[in-house]
Amino acid sequence: MTTFDDRENAFEAKYAHDAEMQFKADARRNKLLGLWAAELMGKTGEDAAAYAREVIKSDFEEAGHEDVFRKVSGDLGNLADEATIRAKMAELLIEAKAQVMKEA
Repeated sequence: MTTFDDRENAFEAKYAHDAEMQFKADARRNKLLGLWAAELMGKTGEDAAAYAREVIKSDFEEAGHEDVFRKVSGDLGNLADEATIRAKMAELLIEAKAQVMKEA
């Protein structure tokens, strides 16, 4: 194998690893967002956990994060405005990345 092949394989492995870590961080952010929204809606225990799973599943509807935003925004109604939800999503993504990196 040549040095070029080694580098190519290393880049492919890094890309796959980075994609996996981003997927895990997004899923973790969605769970945290779901738990936050559930708390605002007065859900606790298994009801909150079930709602968080619904938020995680909502991310598979389309590419990007708008599907998650729409789910949470629609469910929260007047409990949180767009800016609050988007700010929380950004905040929780940072927290989720830190949690995923700690586990890796």
